[in-house]
Amino acid sequence: MGLLLKLLPFLRPYRLSFAWALLQVFIMAGFNLLKPWPLQLVIDDVLGGKTVTLRPLAGLSAATLLIVACVGLVVINLGAGLLEFLHNRTTIAVGQNMVNDLRGALYAQLQRLSLAFHSRQKVGDLMHRITADAFAVQTMLMNGLLPILSAVILLGGMLAVLIPLDARLTALSLTVVPALFVLIGAFNRKIGAIATEVRERETLVYSLVQWAMQSIKIVQAFTQEEGEYRRFMGASEASLGATLRLYGWQTLYSAAVNGLVAAGTAAVVYAGARSVLAGELTIGQLVVFISYLAQLYAPVNQLTQSWGLIAGARVGATRCFEILDVEADLKDGAREFPTAGARGDVEWRGVNFGYHRDMPVLHRVDLRVTSSTKIAVVGPSGAGKSTLLSLVPRFFDPSGGSVLIDGVDVRDYTLKSLRRQIAMVLQPPLIFPMSVRANVAYGRPEATDTEIVEAARLARIHDVIMRLPQGYDTVLGDTATLSEGEKQRLTIARAMLRDAPILVLDEPTSALDVETEALVMAGIDRLTRDRTTFIIAHRLSTVRNADRIVMLKDGAIAEEGSFAALIAKGGAFAELYNTQFFAAPATAAQKTA
Repeated sequence: MGLLLKLLPFLRPYRLSFAWALLQVFIMAGFNLLKPWPLQLVIDDVLGGKTVTLRPLAGLSAATLLIVACVGLVVINLGAGLLEFLHNRTTIAVGQNMVNDLRGALYAQLQRLSLAFHSRQKVGDLMHRITADAFAVQTMLMNGLLPILSAVILLGGMLAVLIPLDARLTALSLTVVPALFVLIGAFNRKIGAIATEVRERETLVYSLVQWAMQSIKIVQAFTQEEGEYRRFMGASEASLGATLRLYGWQTLYSAAVNGLVAAGTAAVVYAGARSVLAGELTIGQLVVFISYLAQLYAPVNQLTQSWGLIAGARVGATRCFEILDVEADLKDGAREFPTAGARGDVEWRGVNFGYHRDMPVLHRVDLRVTSSTKIAVVGPSGAGKSTLLSLVPRFFDPSGGSVLIDGVDVRDYTLKSLRRQIAMVLQPPLIFPMSVRANVAYGRPEATDTEIVEAARLARIHDVIMRLPQGYDTVLGDTATLSEGEKQRLTIARAMLRDAPILVLDEPTSALDVETEALVMAGIDRLTRDRTTFIIAHRLSTVRNADRIVMLKDGAIAEEGSFAALIAKGGAFAELYNTQFFAAPATAAQKTA
């Protein structure tokens, strides 16, 4: 019931359609209650010669009654069929809309949650929750709750007809109902446990496929295709095995229900036949009773089946709300930047951070950067360079201390306003499966074609774009692909077009050759004018052009200053320069030669 109450808000926008579906249930119940009566008319009044008691039909000849009964049989069944078709269309439409809304809510929630949350999750598991588990809202409400209401309505109507017809036979037919509900409790616990296992194993298959496709280069480089195939087949077979066990228990459950229904029907047929022989019932009444009996067990069976569906869907619904119930760990502030944007003063004040409590990454970082300054952040792998800059747009929040822009804690700003002040070029370069124009304008969709082309020219990617089949309208992906260096230049064009007062470049030239790097750096120099720029860099040219270099080591600032001052000091930066940067001049000289 708790889950149903959580799902009801997804039904609220479609409450009128749901009410219409519920009205259809009452009308369908009326048609179903009428179905057996033409048969009694034929057996008792046409064939048996019994006097018709129904006033509109009184006085009609046997031949006319036969025609009326046959026409009534067709009309009732045709009307019931048409209503069922209309009912299915209504319920499916409502159910699909609710699934779509739940998927939208899940997707929006995942977009809001921080990178810290996503770092703890498997992408395949999240995909399964959005694509498959979201169907739980349709299963529980439209395939579960509504059929249960329909069954209760039909069951009540049949009892209202059967009890006056023969109370003893009605009571006899209901003796199997308690046993049916005991069966529900016994089987549903087992089916629910297996359904949970099925979801978990399906999620593992999704995760393995996602990981393998993402890491295909590594798999092939280390010739692990067969090993990955065996791993995937093992997970797939385990998933299919769990699914087969679920189907097996569901089939056994259905067989047990049908056995009980058959036992109840046999008891009623035996007792009803003896009543006919004793003259207590007519043959037509017995036929009507047995016809109703088949329909009587149908809603009881529907109750059990729907309850079984709800038990299985409960697992998916729980997994969906595990995501929806996660509180955003990045609370949105209320402050907005002025229309002119940020000045660009950035400060880290006593910042501590760790992805896990027992694994600190940054320790008591104090750093102040004035506007329009170009800062190179260097250090060995794992020193915390990317983490330090990820705190500026609030991909994460520090566990201690604060990050300030223009003297205000970034947590005080709305996330949207804050991130509009920052343009980023991240690693690896990410290109979306849409047109080149849309890729460049991703952070600023309202940009004009002239602005887009200008940004591409500055990033030295315009000529490459013009060689594509449809130029800026070329959709990147299946037929048109770019090299890693071209992707990098495209993301630089995207950052240039963003035109934000703060710029973060994470290895902006790592995928470029020396000649292309020189061209792109010229564009970046123009981009960085009058902007606060942070560059995570390994290449010598980038470091030398910085106003200031910040050297990180073991999550703390080891040194900071100009290139010349740090080299002259002969400390940690000079050591890093001698080991990592020293080969750069030789490489450049070889390239020139």
